Amino acid sequence: MTAAAVPSAARTVQAPTRVDVLGHRLEVVDLPAQRSGRPSLVFLHEGLGSAAMWRDFPAQIAHATGARVVAYSRVGFGRSSPREGAYTPRFMHEEALDILPALRSSLGLDRPVLVGHSTGASMSLIHAGQFDTAGVIAMAPFVYVEEANLQTIRAARKLWRDTDLRAKLARYHDDADSVFWGWNDVWLSPDFSGWSIEADIAGIQCPVLAILGDGDRYSTPAQVAAIERHATHAASFEALHLAGCGHSPHRDQPRAVANAIERFLEQLPD
Repeated sequence: MTAAAVPSAARTVQAPTRVDVLGHRLEVVDLPAQRSGRPSLVFLHEGLGSAAMWRDFPAQIAHATGARVVAYSRVGFGRSSPREGAYTPRFMHEEALDILPALRSSLGLDRPVLVGHSTGASMSLIHAGQFDTAGVIAMAPFVYVEEANLQTIRAARKLWRDTDLRAKLARYHDDADSVFWGWNDVWLSPDFSGWSIEADIAGIQCPVLAILGDGDRYSTPAQVAAIERHATHAASFEALHLAGCGHSPHRDQPRAVANAIERFLEQLPD
């Protein structure tokens, strides 16, 4: 979701493929399992992200855990097919309840662990509330709208106008303008002010790990607390707060996040 931490260059780890899902062509990086008995991991990117903007972090996790790791670009992002129509306040639910189940079916992803960042974390939580999921790792998640979220998103407009943010995003997206304004406009829409996934979280039954940096300018500890408060049926809940870390824990503290993911997988019930 962050508009300030776009990586300056991608480190290619594996050429993506294209997968047809519900009439869309999705850009997918699919790293095969190297160890049996581990659930697959599916990475869901942030509001301005893509499969490539994870850089080599999925490959690091695949190497460390031996698990199959899948990262994909949502419709309209990266090299996936263009989005048709404007975003609505239900865009995260549409991804979590329509696109992701179809992608899982297409790729044979049985009970994966979802690793979501920012809006991708919210989508992961929504999905786990209704679909059989082995676990959720939610980095910099959102459960409801806070004024602090909106202040930073308003400020992103100035970054778009006055910095090289557009040029950086254009390296990763076929249509950087659509990516930025789709994200920015929907969050600042009056119709989005009442957005919440509290009811969705109540359906989660798998283990949940929430990760938040103490310098995050988008998400806040109140969002993590809301997950714990509403995920009352989750098999377990753990919060990891990282010092010296902003909105992108996997970039700011990659070793700490990788270690946390490994521990999470080791502790999953058989």
